Amino acid sequence: MNRALLPLVMALALALCAPAQAAEKFTTRAQALKAVEDPDPGVRLLAIERLAAIGTMADADRLADRLGDEAAPVRQYAEMALLQIWSRSGDRAVDALYLRGVQQMQAGNLQEALATFTTIVQKKPAFAEGWNKRATIYYLLGQYEAAMKDCDEVLKRNRKHFGALAGYGQMYAAQGDYAHAVLFLERALEVNPNLPGVLQTLQLIREELEERQRNTI
Repeated sequence: MNRALLPLVMALALALCAPAQAAEKFTTRAQALKAVEDPDPGVRLLAIERLAAIGTMADADRLADRLGDEAAPVRQYAEMALLQIWSRSGDRAVDALYLRGVQQMQAGNLQEALATFTTIVQKKPAFAEGWNKRATIYYLLGQYEAAMKDCDEVLKRNRKHFGALAGYGQMYAAQGDYAHAVLFLERALEVNPNLPGVLQTLQLIREELEERQRNTI
């Protein structure tokens, strides 16, 4: 085995039993937050797993920093943890509505989901992920103007929401505004470089812009 890969293999092995170990090792958020910068990737992974369960929006920036971690499993868990934290509103009733809306989206019931997430943003306007899910529905319905307005609301509340940034870029690209698309896709990758689909879209847009420039010479 390549010795250079050994820390990553160990981290992956830890990930299989991470939830129980994380809860045992880190009983408080403060302990987990401190450990996300531990030299050992296995410890960082466990800390992130714990924050996925008990972390709050106040912890998001520290987790976002781990999206550029040298260990691939840590990067993957950091993204997962952020998505879990973002999906918690702090209100059980709103969280139940959120789960219903996600299930409606997964079932393809977009109009029902739209109504659910509209209720959520009315009940809990500070909850960024409610706006993000509604933006996604508007995007799927082809209502880009409404989707962009909701993305604005997301970014007001969560400036590192790489999903909203990437969505903005995709919508600009769909409308032929490649200059703005590049700006937002680059911003998404600055926050989270682990988005191969976004990187591929960005490369295709850059190639198109280069082709247009050649044709104008």
